[in-house]
Amino acid sequence: MTDTNGVLVAGAGPVGMAAALALRAHGLPVTVLEADPQGRERPGSRALFVHRETLRLLDGMRPGLAAEITSYGQTWHTNRTLYRGREVYARTFPPPSPSGPPFTSLRQVDTERFLLAACADAGVAFEWGAKVTGVRITDTGVVLTARDGREWAGSHVVAADGARSAVRHDLGIAMDGTRSEGFHVVVDVAGVPGAEAPVERVFHYEHPGMGGRSVMRVPFTGGFQIDLQCRDDDSPEAYGTEEAVRRWLPRVVEDLEVDGDADRVLWVSTYRFLRAVAARFCDPRHRVLLVGEAAHLFPPFGARGMNSGIADAAAAASAVAESLAAGTTSAVAEFAETRRAAALFNSAAAGTALAHLRPRRRIVRAKQRAAATLAPVLPWCGAWLEHAPYGPRNGSPASAGRKY
Repeated sequence: MTDTNGVLVAGAGPVGMAAALALRAHGLPVTVLEADPQGRERPGSRALFVHRETLRLLDGMRPGLAAEITSYGQTWHTNRTLYRGREVYARTFPPPSPSGPPFTSLRQVDTERFLLAACADAGVAFEWGAKVTGVRITDTGVVLTARDGREWAGSHVVAADGARSAVRHDLGIAMDGTRSEGFHVVVDVAGVPGAEAPVERVFHYEHPGMGGRSVMRVPFTGGFQIDLQCRDDDSPEAYGTEEAVRRWLPRVVEDLEVDGDADRVLWVSTYRFLRAVAARFCDPRHRVLLVGEAAHLFPPFGARGMNSGIADAAAAASAVAESLAAGTTSAVAEFAETRRAAALFNSAAAGTALAHLRPRRRIVRAKQRAAATLAPVLPWCGAWLEHAPYGPRNGSPASAGRKY
């Protein structure tokens, strides 16, 4: 067994690496255990947005990191919303203030690349190919066991091992939530080298080229993401395969040709709206702290997942450092309470957004039609159509309910 004489982090995704950086910022030795091999390839844009609050947190963990990420990422200044092909809202924002942009957009694999380099500079140790399968809490700390029998001991564990968290499962902590009907298709499309593509986010309610299905287009460095909202009776085979995507994508991307631009389709994936929050965010002895998707699952609209997960990570590191300094467990208990409150807020907000995006009641669609009709004379109607798909906010999704 390896005694790290420090803190263990399960999972080397963006939340796990952020937790490791935050722990190092508190002067604590850290070992990250990751199931995948070193040099793994993780395709797809996945989590695109890094919010200003998240950038501030990352910069507190490793000064200069936010500037590295924003200098690479894409920040657009125009949002547009259309209803059945007619524009109902458009707003162009002023350039970012000296404090930095309100967000930056880049593929998750690129965010992870910056975080991994920062972890190396900070002295974080990594154990690759270490799939955690067991957790044992002792009087002095925690022991994690990998599938191959290796063991590591530390004072605390920050569990960032994702939606199928083995740590959470082994602790017997339940995830409570719902799964929506219907699915969305996400497609990454490469930009055309040298071409001037519009740097704007566009949301189409009931896109006329897609039989009334809603479509969102979001730019990121090197290309853009298309999100297609399918109907409950649509089949993944008809819309969610690469072959199917190549058939319908030219209807929503004007400069894309079905055959000539086949290589521009970089990644295709499908997802359903999942909303779930762990019953507890730490074990009864306050040695294991759940963060990110090990603790909560949100739909991607509103960018609540990775951003709130990095806020979890910062709060967990502060709680562990305070607990070790004071020799008490109260900081970890407060972490579990405040971050679960934040997760419940984000889950409820995501539920509100889901009710707008996939309305079950005719009255909701009637309100959308009325707002689209009135938007030319009542601008707030267009603004409502613009903002409603993201749900209510309390500051940023990352900081909702945060006390750290």
